Amino acid sequence: MRYFFHVQDGKEMLDQNGVELLDMNAVKKEALQATTELLGGLRGPHFWSGEPWKLWVTDQANGAGKTLLTLVFSSKLSEDSSLEPDPALAAMPI
Repeated sequence: MRYFFHVQDGKEMLDQNGVELLDMNAVKKEALQATTELLGGLRGPHFWSGEPWKLWVTDQANGAGKTLLTLVFSSKLSEDSSLEPDPALAAMPI
């Protein structure tokens, strides 16, 4: 079956091509791998803005059809947080 992996990260990126996978176990594995790669590439203050990051999988292109799986990540720094952005991370190439 063909599955479509979509991402919401400040803007919606809808999968038009999809990927052939055997079953939902393969879908879960692919979703975690894609999420790890995509979140690992985020740098700078955008990730820490508090806006949720979402990956969802459907059975049709462009976000249509039945949603089969959703992963949502968000960040929140406390108001009294003394964490400052690490300049070395912001300067890392993506």
